[in-house]
Amino acid sequence: MKKFAVQVVILVLAAAMVFSYTVICIAPFIASPSKETTNPLPDNSNGQQGNTDEGNSGGSDIEGVTPPILPDTPETSPALPEDEEDEPISEPEPKALYVRAKTNGLNLRSGPGTGYSSVGYIDKGDMVTFLAKEGNWYKTIYKNKTAYISANSTYTEIFEMELHANELVEKVIEEGLRLLGFPYVYGAIRLHDGAGNKIRNFDASKYDCSSLMQYIFYYGANVNLNMTTRTQVTQGTHVARSDLARGDLIFFTNSQRYNKTGVERIGHVALYLGDNYILHTASDYAVIEQISTQRWSYYIETRRFV
Repeated sequence: MKKFAVQVVILVLAAAMVFSYTVICIAPFIASPSKETTNPLPDNSNGQQGNTDEGNSGGSDIEGVTPPILPDTPETSPALPEDEEDEPISEPEPKALYVRAKTNGLNLRSGPGTGYSSVGYIDKGDMVTFLAKEGNWYKTIYKNKTAYISANSTYTEIFEMELHANELVEKVIEEGLRLLGFPYVYGAIRLHDGAGNKIRNFDASKYDCSSLMQYIFYYGANVNLNMTTRTQVTQGTHVARSDLARGDLIFFTNSQRYNKTGVERIGHVALYLGDNYILHTASDYAVIEQISTQRWSYYIETRRFV
């Protein structure tokens, strides 16, 4: 009887162990939630549930991972600043270029070398127009022909001036530049009679101050100047000395006429270039030079013709 009881206990324990094992094995299938169940997303601004493309980083959600809650984004992207138009690159204003002498008696030659003949000279501070540089020489124009002057910095330097906005003024100056170097001849025969009628025996290589101005204004701007300084000063438009500009004519007295009155005081005329420089012919030859203190003391009038 005792042996039977022991066998019953063993059977009960074995049954209990089998039952426990069975429960452990099938429990996950009974208690696990359906794979189709997902965590609800928060309500969006219009009260509907679910995700939107806006703000989505793309791709499907990883199974079992709750998507991050992104901040609300505006319905439209903020406007980007408009591209500013590139400002046009302004080119430097062209300048009038001259070659200025740094020593007295500087030769101008017929070719670019000391072996060429001298066609004239200029003194310290005087200038000729710059055309080009050829080796160690500057190309210019002198006595209405091509000439050359040393480009050695010991003897010369480049000098700049502002151009006038009126092309006619520059054409007048250009005509004057061609005549640099021609000798001064008092009472030289004029180009015309003041009304544009050409005068016989005119010599294009000889000028005094008023005949030089008459020539360059006639061919540069088709302006007829009278035949002398004392009649030219009555033409054009008066300009105050403070308003003196490139292309104006400046009238001076001189030592012989200083004590006269009215237009009889006028004894000289010059074309103003700017920066205290004039183009004229006085006692030697046509030249570009600075207005001296002595000449300014003889100043009378400024007239504008273009």
